[in-house]
Amino acid sequence: MKKIINTTNAPAAIGPYSQATVHNGTIYVSGQLPIDPTTGEIVAGDISVQTHRAMKNLQAIIEAGGGKMEGILKATILLTDMADFAAVNEVYANYFPAPVAPPARICYQVVALPKGAAVEIDAIAVCVE
Repeated sequence: MKKIINTTNAPAAIGPYSQATVHNGTIYVSGQLPIDPTTGEIVAGDISVQTHRAMKNLQAIIEAGGGKMEGILKATILLTDMADFAAVNEVYANYFPAPVAPPARICYQVVALPKGAAVEIDAIAVCVE
């Protein structure tokens, strides 16, 4: 059986999907855009601001599912411009401070993201035992 995760600390899904599902102690988090959960709008600011908001959304969902950021096994980052790669890495690294090892990850450029976002991040994490 899967458990559906839904928290008001992250933006509501903007399509026919759940914020996350949990199955056998693993949390599968849908892609998170840099949407402010209180306004439902993309946050104003550069790629660093957008990345920080997407990561905060991801963190809120993982914690609602019973996990922690250090439990992320794999992440995917989608960017509309690979020139933003270094700035995204700088923000992303702050969510995995030593001695926490960052998860496996893939990052690639896409033509466009929903709502005109510059970044989207998803993750697979384990629940806290």
